[in-house]
This record gives sequence, C-alpha cells and structure tokens, in this order.
Amino acid sequence: MDIEDLEPRKKQPERKNLEIMSVEALHAYITELEAEIARTQGVIASKEKARTGADRFFKR
Repeated sequence: MDIEDLEPRKKQPERKNLEIMSVEALHAYITELEAEIARTQGVIASKEKARTGADRFFKR
C-alpha cells in the first residue's frame, strides 16, 4: 500500500460554462488565467533556481 492511497483525493475545480459568458467576461477570464499562469511560472522559476543551487552545493 502506498502512502498516496491513504491521502484524500483532491477534487478538481468545476469548469466554467463558457457558453453563457459574454465576450467581455471571456476576455476578463482570459486575463485572470494569464495572471495565474504568470504566477505559476514565477513559482516554478524560483523552485528551479533553488534546486540548481542545491545541486551545485551537494555536487562538491
């Protein structure tokens, strides 16, 4: 048995019904998503930088 089997499964967020949204609301939604993507990319870059530093430290 894996430890993952003991952890509760995370529920995926419900998808928005894009068909009922106005063009303006869809543009606003895209802006929200782009901001979230940029935030996520920043975290990824930070973690990769930390990993690179750790790799350099432990390879000596």
